[in-house]
Amino acid sequence: MLIFGLSTKQFLLATLVYVCEVCGNNAAHHLVKRVRRFTLFFIPIFPVSTRYDDTCTACGRGLDVPADRAEAAAAAQGAPELR
Repeated sequence: MLIFGLSTKQFLLATLVYVCEVCGNNAAHHLVKRVRRFTLFFIPIFPVSTRYDDTCTACGRGLDVPADRAEAAAAAQGAPELR
């Protein structure tokens, strides 16, 4: 019987359009916030870690983004603040 564990929830913060440094395409990039939480009986109790990822939709290149840059980019796009 499993009574505790971890779960991950993803939030799309913004879709940014710029030239990818890997493929060279002017493509959309998804800025995603991933929150990993400790769960007890499948109920999220508290966050364990938070990551911000930028993924190119043309080539699939993924990149970790610092929290301050990700929040600033999301705010510039007019995205609601997620905590």
